[in-house]
Amino acid sequence: MAGKRKVVEDVITNADRYDTTIPRHQIKNPVTDTMSRNAFTELMSSPHKLKPKLKPISQPNARSQIPTIPSGAPYTGRNALGAYMVAPTKYQKVIYHNNNFVTIHDCFPKSSVHVLLLPFNSAKTLLHPLDAFEDPEFLISVKAEVKKLKTLVASELRRLYGKDSATEQARIQAMQADPPPDVLPPGRDWEKEIITGIHSGPSMNHLHVHVLSIDRFSVCMKHRKHYNSFSTPFLIDVEDFPLGEDDVRRHPGGQGYLRQDLVCWRCRKNFGNKFVELKAHLADEFEEWKRL
Repeated sequence: MAGKRKVVEDVITNADRYDTTIPRHQIKNPVTDTMSRNAFTELMSSPHKLKPKLKPISQPNARSQIPTIPSGAPYTGRNALGAYMVAPTKYQKVIYHNNNFVTIHDCFPKSSVHVLLLPFNSAKTLLHPLDAFEDPEFLISVKAEVKKLKTLVASELRRLYGKDSATEQARIQAMQADPPPDVLPPGRDWEKEIITGIHSGPSMNHLHVHVLSIDRFSVCMKHRKHYNSFSTPFLIDVEDFPLGEDDVRRHPGGQGYLRQDLVCWRCRKNFGNKFVELKAHLADEFEEWKRL
């Protein structure tokens, strides 16, 4: 039943609980940052990159949709994501926002590029995603926004790693030609290097969708629960919704996803419970993955 789901597996450990408050450096200075551009627009400023056409949000309308959480400090801990929804222009981590969604850089990314999509829908934002996505119309809107966000993240992956990728070289040479060809080689399909989804046992109260590069390479990837939460069916692809009533992913505790052996996402080598060894291996895999 909506709002009454028991969390049987939790990505957040006791050590992580201190990491869920928004760091002070992410809050914009209203004087010095008034004219600053959002993070992805700044990163994608090359004349060869297609900038996303994003409409500004209607701030009063957006704020009015966010439900009040009864707490003395409502937007800390598990409620921290709510702050980005109430005042998206206040935070440097915000990438873009419109009348229905706000997109932010994950404060503690588990891949080299990791962003979150937060819906403004007041009837859905505090629901478990399995319940929220029972609404067909809402699910369609989320899927459409995730698709747009994947395109944006793919452009960022190309910007970051294209110069190292063997698959990109023909495209790069064509772009540098004088005159350039009428049609550029397609290059690497960076959208295939992206995973998306929700956690079947979310660690934060506000509904959010993860969109991240497939590499799982980050200093914030600190233990087995972190890794397995993005490498097992604990992460449910948005495209898999609506789930069937008998889908085992509705009951993640019974499957023990977060306690499973650590298996490399790329070569499938099994590291058992040896996270330190896996972490070193992921660094090597990251370098090879970039060069594909």
